[in-house]
Amino acid sequence: MGCLGNLLWFIFGGFIAGLGWCIVGLLWCITIVGIPVGVQCFKMAGLSFMPFGKDVTCGGGTVSLLLNVLWLIFGGLELAAGFCVIGAILCITIIGIPFGLQMLKLAKLALMPFGAEVS
Repeated sequence: MGCLGNLLWFIFGGFIAGLGWCIVGLLWCITIVGIPVGVQCFKMAGLSFMPFGKDVTCGGGTVSLLLNVLWLIFGGLELAAGFCVIGAILCITIIGIPFGLQMLKLAKLALMPFGAEVS
C-alpha cells in the first residue's frame, strides 16, 4: 500500500501541498531569524509529498516546547484544524480512510513541529 498510496497521494494533491510547503520554507529561510521555522516547513513538505510509510514521533525539550507554543499562536492551530477537517471528510468513505489517516498525521506535525522527528 505504501508505494501505491504515495503515488496516488502525489498525483492527487501531494505535489501541490509539498511544493507550497517548500516555497513557504524558502521564504522563511531568507531571514536569519526564520530559519528554524523554514526547517519545520521542509519537514512538512517532505511528509506532504509522500506520507505513506513514514511516522511522526514527538519529543524535544524546553526550547522545543516554547517554539511550539509560539507556532500554535502564530498559525499552527489553524493549520492543524484544517488538516483534521480534511482528514475527517476523507475518513467518511471507506476508500478515503488511508488518505484521511495521512491527513491526521500531517495535523500532528502541524500542531507541534518543533522537536518532532519524521522517520
